[in-house]
Amino acid sequence: MSIDLLDSFGRKHDYLRLSITDSCNFRCLYCMPDEPFSCSSIAELMSAEEIFNISKVFVEKFGIKKIRITGGEPLVRQDFKQIIELLSQLNVQIAITTNGVLLDRYFSLLEEKNIRDINISIDSLNRQKFKLLTKRDSLPKVWENILTGISKGFNIKLNAVIIDRVNTDDILPLAELSHRYPIEMRFIEFMPFNGNSWERNKVFPIRKMLSIIGEKYDYLKLFDAKNDTSKKYKLRIDSEGSFGFISTMTDSFCAGCNRIRLTSDGKMKNCLFGAEEFDLLSLYRQGQSIENAIKEGIWRKHKEKGGQFIHLQNIEEEKLANRSMIKIGG
Repeated sequence: MSIDLLDSFGRKHDYLRLSITDSCNFRCLYCMPDEPFSCSSIAELMSAEEIFNISKVFVEKFGIKKIRITGGEPLVRQDFKQIIELLSQLNVQIAITTNGVLLDRYFSLLEEKNIRDINISIDSLNRQKFKLLTKRDSLPKVWENILTGISKGFNIKLNAVIIDRVNTDDILPLAELSHRYPIEMRFIEFMPFNGNSWERNKVFPIRKMLSIIGEKYDYLKLFDAKNDTSKKYKLRIDSEGSFGFISTMTDSFCAGCNRIRLTSDGKMKNCLFGAEEFDLLSLYRQGQSIENAIKEGIWRKHKEKGGQFIHLQNIEEEKLANRSMIKIGG
């Protein structure tokens, strides 16, 4: 019988975001450090078997109900198929977050293993803007794979990180995708990580995003569940899908957080913004139990934003104590 993973504020954690690589075939502005970057060596990364066995502890001992596989870009890992085959043995819902460019290689595998939930990053529908943001001219391939995923009946969520004066003019055309297609289009506020040139004046608040959409549409508010990160809406009553906002910076959803993060090198983070990490992989490789480290790590979780980004106006960029987003996992 499993036990609940509770922090000191009574929040139950049953959702593991599992990064399997810090390598990526894109170089997105908001994710990658603006400097030379080295990926972890194979020896530093969790192997497929280590990913499975550590995940098994989370599922069987602590009742984790959902695992989302992230990166970097998870589909660039050569043993991705093996990882999926192993994790699909666990009694847990599995989801994927990807940039979408390699998805056509794995649709059959995901269908075979009944993995239906796919999140895909797409920050612009303009080919040149997409290239500016990702450093790759891959919008046609990503869009083709999005349409294929929709046609195959996958549950598709699209994610766009909005940076003021960079892609704010993409908000409306991206939101309009949710009228034509059965997707959830999600807009994410620009978040601070090591080396991503974050500045508070680059954060475009969700209230401004909603205002842009409201100039054209009389949108409808939808119900948000307790653990939802996204505040959801419909453009029109007859829209095929929905759109939403992840207001990490201006209106936190920490009170309902049920998420745990495991980096590709086996460090558990109890918060995306937290500086503290708990080295599960080293314990595992030493033959020690990881259960106490997991429980202690969750118990020590801060009430909000890792204890360091409480007020937007007080964030000092040069004092950020965190890894880059690609090292943490999306």
